[in-house]
Amino acid sequence: MVRGKIEIKRIENQTSRQITFSKRRKGLLKKAHELSVLCDAQVAAIVFSQKGKLYEFASSE
Repeated sequence: MVRGKIEIKRIENQTSRQITFSKRRKGLLKKAHELSVLCDAQVAAIVFSQKGKLYEFASSE
């Protein structure tokens, strides 16, 4: 099963936008962790929500 391509544009519905942000944020931070483990690289990811809340990942202290 192949996922269809979506047009990259701003999501106008605020609820849908927040749901999409949460899902994509989790995926982005997971990929950053995987990259750090698989490649033994130091990785940092910083994401700010629309309301200014900070989400972060760092592979080292």
